Amino acid sequence: MPPAPKTSKAEDAQTRRKSLRIHGAIARDLGVLIVSGRYKPGEVLNGEVAASGRLQVSRTAYREALRILAAKGLVESRPKTGTRVSPRAKWHLLDPDVLSWIFEFEPDEHLLSSLFELRRLIEPEAAAFAARRRTTRHLDEMARALEGMATHTLASEEGRVADQDFHAALLDASGNPFLATLTSGVGAAVAWTTIFKQRNSPLRRDPVPDHQRVFDAVAAGDADAARLAMSELVDMAFLDTTRSQAPKVRIARSAALDAPE
Repeated sequence: MPPAPKTSKAEDAQTRRKSLRIHGAIARDLGVLIVSGRYKPGEVLNGEVAASGRLQVSRTAYREALRILAAKGLVESRPKTGTRVSPRAKWHLLDPDVLSWIFEFEPDEHLLSSLFELRRLIEPEAAAFAARRRTTRHLDEMARALEGMATHTLASEEGRVADQDFHAALLDASGNPFLATLTSGVGAAVAWTTIFKQRNSPLRRDPVPDHQRVFDAVAAGDADAARLAMSELVDMAFLDTTRSQAPKVRIARSAALDAPE
């Protein structure tokens, strides 16, 4: 029997990338079903044979997708009991992928308000620290980000990236390495809420002035003003987000509030 033809490194890399795309696509589809409530905590997912057949993918691809979900705390696999959806308390909610899956549809109202509660706890104090500890590099990065937001607007990918860069520079300027580790989570929260705000209609107002006030306070070294400006920025972002929810969601909530006791 002739030897099997050798594959090049480029071909091997292409195969690996394709495999990763398949794993990621399956993980995303299952992740959306989990975070949207289609699959409930404690529910057993289909066995890998049945699931791989239904999804028309290999069992290996399905197993790899479950490993991705397990690493994000969404599922847990145990011998004899299979793979179950984990309780929400175990989900890595600030994982950028998990946040993106949450915002695929209308996010749970409590989850949305909780996300902004977290931002209120973290970002104003980070801004106060940044006012005391920022360097010229941090100010330059924030200024460039502001310019990018103003030039491209948050309706574009470039503008949203600049928005994330602004918040990342602020967290880094806090000088606290533990706060800095939250950069990817806060950045993802900023990005996905911004996209969500524009899902049904364009942004009603320009958020750049809110960011400018934070920058000015940080640049002036005024911790109290920086804390206040960031608190107001997060509050306005939350208001913009709730206003942008689908009309049927707002109507349903309004009817519930107006219903007699």
